[in-house]
Amino acid sequence: MAPPLSPRPLPGILLVSLIPIASWFVVRPLLDPIPPLPALWASFGFSIFAFVAALYLVPALGPTFVKADLKGKDLLKVYSDDIPESQGLVCASIYILLLILFIPFPFSTSIASLPGGGNKIEGLLGAASLHHELSVYLSSLLSLLIATLLGFLDDVFDIRWRHKLPIPLIAAIPLLMVYYAEGGNTHVVVPIPLRPFLGLLVNLGPLYYLYMSLLSTFTTNSINILAGINGSEVSQALIIAISVIINDLLYLPWPFDFRIPLHLLGGQTEVEVGGAWHAGMAYGSSELVARHLFSLYFMLPLVGVCLGFMYHNWYPARAFPGDTLCYVTGMAFSVVGIQAHFSKTLLLFFIPQIFNFLLSCPQLFGIVPCPRHRVPRFVPDTNLLHPSKTILKKQPPTRLTSLTLRILATLGLAELTMDPTSGAVLETTNLTILNFLLLRLGPMNEKRLVQVLMCTQVAGSVLAFTIRYGLAGLVYDGDRR
Repeated sequence: MAPPLSPRPLPGILLVSLIPIASWFVVRPLLDPIPPLPALWASFGFSIFAFVAALYLVPALGPTFVKADLKGKDLLKVYSDDIPESQGLVCASIYILLLILFIPFPFSTSIASLPGGGNKIEGLLGAASLHHELSVYLSSLLSLLIATLLGFLDDVFDIRWRHKLPIPLIAAIPLLMVYYAEGGNTHVVVPIPLRPFLGLLVNLGPLYYLYMSLLSTFTTNSINILAGINGSEVSQALIIAISVIINDLLYLPWPFDFRIPLHLLGGQTEVEVGGAWHAGMAYGSSELVARHLFSLYFMLPLVGVCLGFMYHNWYPARAFPGDTLCYVTGMAFSVVGIQAHFSKTLLLFFIPQIFNFLLSCPQLFGIVPCPRHRVPRFVPDTNLLHPSKTILKKQPPTRLTSLTLRILATLGLAELTMDPTSGAVLETTNLTILNFLLLRLGPMNEKRLVQVLMCTQVAGSVLAFTIRYGLAGLVYDGDRR
């Protein structure tokens, strides 16, 4: 019998060293001389606090969740220890609390930036209404709070997939209402080949709000669908958040400059970033800088929380995130994509999730039978994972089911077991990217599989940057802000 699973050790030196560093970053904007982009310093400090809090509070509160019967067994292990579930609630609470404590920093700076308020702070909105900025921020917080509540309800009541898909629409309502009340833009730039027919801009009107609603549904559920192994959910959120941060940093003012050789990515020229505190790839636009600062304020603490939780969720996991973490991280990505106006770029960072969603559609929408769990199949004797399979019903599959599965098998996306007599499909591998990776790369242990998944996510982000700053020039002109 396997020994009981003990909590991972927490080095005390980490707490002693990081707390003073985080405190200095939070206090530094209040000291003269005021640094450029002072709120960003505070946000970085709060991100360190988020990391430390998640690192220490998750194991401290885990036994409380177990006593409340919020626990589960790891289906892909030989042991059957009770592991705390719904730990995403701890992470979400830390994340939202720190975002609330952060409120005075960006908005006190905005007051200084208003006309008559003294010298303008570089990179922030100069004459924008404080009411507008604050309402956008608070509506984003409200959406995160609703997402946390709905995610925890999902953990408690175990809502079925067909019912949970539209749940994020509820959390997105405050976000969309403030966007509408503030006269949000609903125009989209038309690709060059379509401009002779549609013109330069097209006003989508209500369709744009439908698109943003579907965006929040997708970002939330796509992470949740690609789950089932230790570290999968939090690693996805971490890599996507880091990718968004890198994209945001390209638009900030820097005291140095460098060139991005876009011709190596298929572009026509090079892009100069920074130089004498110019607004980077924002091309001097304070509005663009403010948008990406807003994104950083939400993404930096998210990275801190995810790093802290990943320490305990890594193989073999001592804590499970539950659906709450997926709901909150997905809604955070929707918040920055919608409010900072780079939703198309954001979707590019979800390329693996888009692939997984499209692959899962036949099971999600009932064309192919969908079991309760689609996690890979664990073989205890070898400690390896194999593609899991779903057995079709006793009656022959419908013509649509057979056609769909045969097409997927031809493309190498599924493996079928056929009846040697009738040629009917008897069973198929479950349609997820995890089973696809095991099908194409062969059986592997759980730790190796999550590492392959992380490499896939990183490769997706590299492809996203290549498309956004290289190949996009083929269908869009100008600086594509």
